[in-house]
Amino acid sequence: MPDNIVWYPGHMAKAKRELAERASGADAVIELLDARIPYSSQNPDIGAMFPDKPRLTLVSKCSLADEECTAEWISLLRAGGRTVIPIDCKTGLGLNSVAPKIRAMLSGRIDRAAAKGRSIILRAMVVGITNVGKSTFINSFTKTSKAVAEDRPGVTRSMRWIASPYGIDLLDTPGLLWHKFDDPVVGLHLALTGAIRDEVLDTLTLAVSLCGILRTRFPDRLSARYGVTHEDGEDDYGLFCRIARRRGMLVSGGEVDEDRCARVLLDEFRAGKIGRITLDELPA
Repeated sequence: MPDNIVWYPGHMAKAKRELAERASGADAVIELLDARIPYSSQNPDIGAMFPDKPRLTLVSKCSLADEECTAEWISLLRAGGRTVIPIDCKTGLGLNSVAPKIRAMLSGRIDRAAAKGRSIILRAMVVGITNVGKSTFINSFTKTSKAVAEDRPGVTRSMRWIASPYGIDLLDTPGLLWHKFDDPVVGLHLALTGAIRDEVLDTLTLAVSLCGILRTRFPDRLSARYGVTHEDGEDDYGLFCRIARRRGMLVSGGEVDEDRCARVLLDEFRAGKIGRITLDELPA
Protein backbone atom coordinates (compact mmCIF):
# COMPACT_ATOMS: atom_id res chain seq x y z
CA MET A 1 0.00 0.00 0.00
CA PRO A 2 1.40 3.48 -0.82
CA ASP A 3 2.53 5.71 2.02
CA ASN A 4 0.18 8.48 3.13
CA ILE A 5 -0.75 10.51 0.06
CA VAL A 6 -0.95 14.28 0.14
CA TRP A 7 -2.20 16.14 -2.95
CA TYR A 8 -3.62 19.59 -2.32
CA PRO A 9 -2.80 21.96 -5.21
CA GLY A 10 -2.98 25.68 -4.56
CA HIS A 11 -6.10 26.12 -6.67
CA MET A 12 -8.03 23.93 -4.21
CA ALA A 13 -7.33 26.24 -1.29
CA LYS A 14 -8.40 29.17 -3.44
CA ALA A 15 -11.55 27.35 -4.57
CA LYS A 16 -12.47 26.51 -0.99
CA ARG A 17 -12.32 30.21 -0.06
CA GLU A 18 -14.34 31.22 -3.11
CA LEU A 19 -16.97 28.57 -2.42
CA ALA A 20 -17.46 29.93 1.08
CA GLU A 21 -17.88 33.41 -0.39
CA ARG A 22 -20.44 32.23 -2.96
CA ALA A 23 -22.49 30.19 -0.53
CA SER A 24 -24.84 33.07 0.25
CA GLY A 25 -25.98 33.12 -3.38
CA ALA A 26 -26.98 29.44 -3.41
CA ASP A 27 -30.19 27.86 -2.19
CA ALA A 28 -28.84 24.32 -1.86
CA VAL A 29 -25.76 22.15 -2.15
CA ILE A 30 -25.51 19.07 -4.37
CA GLU A 31 -22.66 16.83 -3.23
CA LEU A 32 -21.44 14.00 -5.45
CA LEU A 33 -19.91 10.82 -4.05
CA ASP A 34 -18.26 8.04 -6.06
CA ALA A 35 -20.27 4.80 -5.76
CA ARG A 36 -17.04 2.79 -5.74
CA ILE A 37 -15.82 4.71 -2.69
CA PRO A 38 -18.89 6.25 -1.02
CA TYR A 39 -17.02 6.68 2.26
CA SER A 40 -13.59 7.67 0.96
CA SER A 41 -15.04 10.25 -1.45
CA GLN A 42 -16.76 12.20 1.34
CA ASN A 43 -14.81 15.42 1.88
CA PRO A 44 -15.16 16.11 5.62
CA ASP A 45 -14.93 19.85 4.96
CA ILE A 46 -18.19 20.01 2.98
CA GLY A 47 -20.59 19.76 5.91
CA ALA A 48 -18.67 22.38 7.87
CA MET A 49 -18.58 24.76 4.89
CA PHE A 50 -22.36 24.75 4.32
CA PRO A 51 -24.00 23.87 7.65
CA ASP A 52 -27.24 25.75 6.93
CA LYS A 53 -27.82 24.73 3.32
CA PRO A 54 -30.12 21.87 2.28
CA ARG A 55 -27.84 19.19 0.87
CA LEU A 56 -28.66 16.57 -1.75
CA THR A 57 -26.18 13.69 -2.03
CA LEU A 58 -25.78 12.07 -5.43
CA VAL A 59 -23.96 8.72 -5.48
CA SER A 60 -22.44 8.79 -8.95
CA LYS A 61 -20.81 6.30 -11.35
CA CYS A 62 -23.13 3.54 -10.17
CA SER A 63 -22.53 1.44 -13.28
CA LEU A 64 -18.91 0.96 -12.13
CA ALA A 65 -19.78 -0.19 -8.60
CA ASP A 66 -21.27 -3.36 -7.17
CA GLU A 67 -25.05 -2.90 -7.25
CA GLU A 68 -25.74 -4.62 -3.92
CA CYS A 69 -22.98 -2.68 -2.15
CA THR A 70 -24.31 0.59 -3.56
CA ALA A 71 -27.79 -0.14 -2.20
CA GLU A 72 -26.34 -0.92 1.23
CA TRP A 73 -24.23 2.25 1.28
CA ILE A 74 -27.22 4.37 0.25
CA SER A 75 -29.28 2.86 3.08
CA LEU A 76 -26.48 3.71 5.50
CA LEU A 77 -26.23 7.30 4.25
CA ARG A 78 -29.99 7.77 4.47
CA ALA A 79 -29.99 6.33 7.99
CA GLY A 80 -27.54 9.10 8.84
CA GLY A 81 -30.07 11.73 7.77
CA ARG A 82 -28.94 12.38 4.21
CA THR A 83 -31.14 12.84 1.17
CA VAL A 84 -29.59 10.49 -1.39
CA ILE A 85 -30.14 9.63 -5.06
CA PRO A 86 -28.01 7.07 -6.94
CA ILE A 87 -27.12 8.32 -10.42
CA ASP A 88 -25.13 7.29 -13.46
CA CYS A 89 -24.61 9.70 -16.32
CA LYS A 90 -23.76 6.93 -18.80
CA THR A 91 -26.96 4.98 -18.25
CA GLY A 92 -29.17 7.90 -17.15
CA LEU A 93 -29.94 6.24 -13.82
CA GLY A 94 -31.57 8.63 -11.36
CA LEU A 95 -31.08 11.81 -13.38
CA ASN A 96 -34.82 12.45 -13.77
CA SER A 97 -35.22 12.36 -9.99
CA VAL A 98 -32.82 15.20 -9.26
CA ALA A 99 -34.89 18.25 -10.23
CA PRO A 100 -38.07 17.11 -8.40
CA LYS A 101 -36.03 16.33 -5.30
CA ILE A 102 -34.36 19.76 -5.31
CA ARG A 103 -37.71 21.47 -5.74
CA ALA A 104 -39.17 19.40 -2.88
CA MET A 105 -36.23 20.33 -0.65
CA LEU A 106 -36.77 24.01 -1.45
CA SER A 107 -40.59 23.97 -1.52
CA GLY A 108 -40.82 26.57 1.25
CA ARG A 109 -38.81 29.08 -0.77
CA ILE A 110 -40.86 28.31 -3.89
CA ASP A 111 -44.15 28.71 -2.00
CA ARG A 112 -43.12 32.01 -0.43
CA ALA A 113 -42.27 33.40 -3.86
CA ALA A 114 -45.53 32.10 -5.32
CA ALA A 115 -47.49 33.81 -2.52
CA LYS A 116 -46.01 37.09 -3.73
CA GLY A 117 -46.91 36.29 -7.34
CA ARG A 118 -43.30 35.57 -8.33
CA SER A 119 -41.55 32.60 -9.88
CA ILE A 120 -37.91 32.10 -9.02
CA ILE A 121 -34.81 30.45 -10.42
CA LEU A 122 -33.32 28.10 -7.85
CA ARG A 123 -29.55 27.86 -7.46
CA ALA A 124 -27.52 24.88 -6.31
CA MET A 125 -23.77 24.52 -5.87
CA VAL A 126 -22.36 21.23 -7.18
CA VAL A 127 -19.47 20.12 -4.97
CA GLY A 128 -17.35 17.05 -4.36
CA ILE A 129 -13.87 15.64 -4.68
CA THR A 130 -11.84 15.64 -7.88
CA ASN A 131 -12.90 13.35 -10.73
CA VAL A 132 -16.17 12.37 -9.05
CA GLY A 133 -18.21 13.38 -12.10
CA LYS A 134 -19.48 16.86 -11.22
CA SER A 135 -19.02 18.38 -14.67
CA THR A 136 -20.45 15.32 -16.42
CA PHE A 137 -23.51 15.47 -14.16
CA ILE A 138 -23.95 19.21 -14.81
CA ASN A 139 -23.81 18.68 -18.57
CA SER A 140 -26.34 15.85 -18.34
CA PHE A 141 -28.68 17.80 -16.07
CA THR A 142 -28.51 21.10 -17.96
CA LYS A 143 -28.47 19.40 -21.37
CA THR A 144 -25.43 21.46 -22.36
CA SER A 145 -21.71 20.92 -22.75
CA LYS A 146 -20.68 24.05 -20.89
CA ALA A 147 -18.93 22.27 -18.01
CA VAL A 148 -15.50 20.94 -18.97
CA ALA A 149 -15.63 17.19 -18.35
CA GLU A 150 -12.57 14.95 -18.67
CA ASP A 151 -11.67 11.64 -17.05
CA ARG A 152 -8.81 13.06 -15.01
CA PRO A 153 -8.67 15.11 -11.82
CA GLY A 154 -8.18 18.84 -11.50
CA VAL A 155 -9.64 19.93 -14.85
CA THR A 156 -12.21 22.43 -13.54
CA ARG A 157 -10.39 25.44 -12.10
CA SER A 158 -12.97 28.23 -12.27
CA MET A 159 -16.62 28.51 -11.20
CA ARG A 160 -19.61 29.41 -13.34
CA TRP A 161 -23.38 29.24 -13.09
CA ILE A 162 -25.05 27.13 -15.78
CA ALA A 163 -28.79 27.28 -16.47
CA SER A 164 -30.92 24.18 -16.85
CA PRO A 165 -34.37 23.57 -18.41
CA TYR A 166 -35.80 22.97 -14.90
CA GLY A 167 -35.51 26.47 -13.49
CA ILE A 168 -32.49 25.37 -11.45
CA ASP A 169 -29.07 26.90 -12.10
CA LEU A 170 -26.02 24.84 -11.15
CA LEU A 171 -22.63 26.17 -10.07
CA ASP A 172 -19.76 24.15 -11.56
CA THR A 173 -16.94 24.06 -9.02
CA PRO A 174 -13.41 22.63 -8.85
CA GLY A 175 -12.94 19.32 -7.12
CA LEU A 176 -11.97 19.67 -3.49
CA LEU A 177 -9.83 17.28 -1.52
CA TRP A 178 -8.82 17.83 2.06
CA HIS A 179 -5.26 18.61 3.07
CA LYS A 180 -4.15 15.22 4.42
CA PHE A 181 -5.68 11.75 4.34
CA ASP A 182 -5.14 10.43 7.86
CA ASP A 183 -6.44 7.01 6.87
CA PRO A 184 -4.05 5.46 4.31
CA VAL A 185 -6.85 3.25 2.97
CA VAL A 186 -8.85 6.37 2.07
CA GLY A 187 -5.83 7.78 0.25
CA LEU A 188 -5.32 4.50 -1.60
CA HIS A 189 -8.96 4.31 -2.68
CA LEU A 190 -8.92 7.92 -3.90
CA ALA A 191 -5.76 7.22 -5.90
CA LEU A 192 -7.09 3.98 -7.39
CA THR A 193 -10.28 5.67 -8.65
CA GLY A 194 -8.35 8.56 -10.23
CA ALA A 195 -9.17 11.33 -7.75
CA ILE A 196 -5.45 12.09 -7.46
CA ARG A 197 -3.24 12.79 -10.44
CA ASP A 198 -1.16 9.77 -11.43
CA GLU A 199 1.77 12.11 -12.04
CA VAL A 200 2.20 12.61 -8.29
CA LEU A 201 1.92 8.90 -7.47
CA ASP A 202 4.07 5.80 -7.62
CA THR A 203 1.77 4.03 -10.07
CA LEU A 204 3.68 0.73 -9.81
CA THR A 205 3.06 0.56 -6.05
CA LEU A 206 -0.55 1.59 -6.68
CA ALA A 207 -1.10 -1.13 -9.28
CA VAL A 208 0.51 -3.76 -7.05
CA SER A 209 -1.83 -2.67 -4.24
CA LEU A 210 -4.75 -3.12 -6.64
CA CYS A 211 -3.53 -6.67 -7.33
CA GLY A 212 -3.62 -7.30 -3.60
CA ILE A 213 -7.21 -6.06 -3.35
CA LEU A 214 -8.29 -8.16 -6.32
CA ARG A 215 -6.50 -11.24 -4.95
CA THR A 216 -8.06 -11.05 -1.51
CA ARG A 217 -11.51 -9.59 -2.16
CA PHE A 218 -12.37 -10.17 -5.82
CA PRO A 219 -10.59 -13.36 -6.95
CA ASP A 220 -13.42 -14.24 -9.35
CA ARG A 221 -13.05 -10.95 -11.23
CA LEU A 222 -9.26 -11.33 -11.24
CA SER A 223 -9.55 -14.77 -12.79
CA ALA A 224 -12.21 -13.76 -15.30
CA ARG A 225 -10.27 -10.74 -16.58
CA TYR A 226 -6.67 -11.91 -16.46
CA GLY A 227 -6.90 -15.69 -16.33
CA VAL A 228 -4.85 -15.96 -13.15
CA THR A 229 -5.53 -17.10 -9.62
CA HIS A 230 -3.49 -16.49 -6.50
CA GLU A 231 -0.75 -19.05 -5.84
CA ASP A 232 0.37 -20.02 -2.34
CA GLY A 233 3.42 -18.08 -1.22
CA GLU A 234 3.05 -15.48 -3.96
CA ASP A 235 3.06 -11.81 -2.95
CA ASP A 236 1.16 -9.01 -4.68
CA TYR A 237 4.12 -8.06 -6.87
CA GLY A 238 4.48 -11.65 -8.02
CA LEU A 239 0.83 -11.64 -9.06
CA PHE A 240 1.38 -8.33 -10.86
CA CYS A 241 4.29 -9.86 -12.81
CA ARG A 242 2.26 -12.93 -13.78
CA ILE A 243 -0.48 -10.69 -15.17
CA ALA A 244 2.13 -8.75 -17.15
CA ARG A 245 3.64 -11.93 -18.58
CA ARG A 246 0.26 -13.41 -19.45
CA ARG A 247 -0.62 -10.19 -21.32
CA GLY A 248 2.78 -10.10 -23.05
CA MET A 249 3.79 -6.84 -21.42
CA LEU A 250 7.54 -7.40 -21.56
CA VAL A 251 10.63 -5.47 -22.55
CA SER A 252 13.85 -6.69 -24.16
CA GLY A 253 15.38 -9.54 -22.21
CA GLY A 254 11.97 -10.84 -21.16
CA GLU A 255 11.67 -8.53 -18.17
CA VAL A 256 8.26 -7.24 -17.12
CA ASP A 257 7.30 -3.83 -18.49
CA GLU A 258 6.27 -2.46 -15.12
CA ASP A 259 5.14 0.97 -16.31
CA ARG A 260 2.93 -0.44 -19.05
CA CYS A 261 1.36 -3.10 -16.85
CA ALA A 262 0.68 -0.60 -14.06
CA ARG A 263 -0.97 1.78 -16.52
CA VAL A 264 -3.12 -0.98 -18.05
CA LEU A 265 -4.27 -2.33 -14.69
CA LEU A 266 -5.28 1.10 -13.38
CA ASP A 267 -6.97 2.09 -16.65
CA GLU A 268 -8.94 -1.15 -16.84
CA PHE A 269 -10.06 -0.91 -13.22
CA ARG A 270 -11.19 2.70 -13.63
CA ALA A 271 -13.07 1.87 -16.84
CA GLY A 272 -14.93 -0.99 -15.16
CA LYS A 273 -13.34 -3.62 -17.40
CA ILE A 274 -12.40 -5.79 -14.41
CA GLY A 275 -16.02 -5.73 -13.25
CA ARG A 276 -18.31 -3.72 -11.01
CA ILE A 277 -16.21 -3.23 -7.89
CA THR A 278 -16.84 -1.25 -4.71
CA LEU A 279 -13.62 -0.62 -2.81
CA ASP A 280 -15.07 0.85 0.40
CA GLU A 281 -16.25 -1.86 2.75
CA LEU A 282 -19.32 -1.32 4.90
CA PRO A 283 -18.60 -0.85 8.60
CA ALA A 284 -18.87 -4.02 10.63
